[in-house]
Amino acid sequence: MPTLTTSRLILSPFQESDWPFFLRLRRDPAIMRFMADIASQEDIRRVFDARLIDTGAFVIRQQGIATPVGDIGLNRSAENRQEADVGYSIATYAQGQGYASEALNAVCHYAFNEADITALNAWVLAGNTGSQRVLEKLGFNRVEMLQKVYRLNGVFHDDWVYRLTAQEFSSALPG
Repeated sequence: MPTLTTSRLILSPFQESDWPFFLRLRRDPAIMRFMADIASQEDIRRVFDARLIDTGAFVIRQQGIATPVGDIGLNRSAENRQEADVGYSIATYAQGQGYASEALNAVCHYAFNEADITALNAWVLAGNTGSQRVLEKLGFNRVEMLQKVYRLNGVFHDDWVYRLTAQEFSSALPG
């Protein structure tokens, strides 16, 4: 599994030592309000254990600093191996500093240039304007709105589908 680097960040595979951070992140109501209901520690651990063996899951750290600031991952489609879903979360103390955009840009480069992926998809709750801005900044296009399909804390929400192809990404790169 590769380690990806940017000017400020290192995206590395999950290690067992990342468990306390992952648990805190997945128990933070401010983070989870757009992702999922807060699960039990056992269920969070199962997700974490899957990240340990997932070749598309990365922990995001600032260069030279051991404390993680978030996580990001690619999940290849079972039906079309050249497509993947992308998702990310940034700790509340690290939000607003451009880490999500920088990490997503690195993952897009990796996906399109090294992992033989031709399209990335992302699902974002309609009210998650921060993630919507991150995706749109990198060239993702909103291609569909699914009305009242995602249940979170007992309430159904609209889900927006975003998509970016390798061709769109490469044509948006400066020249």
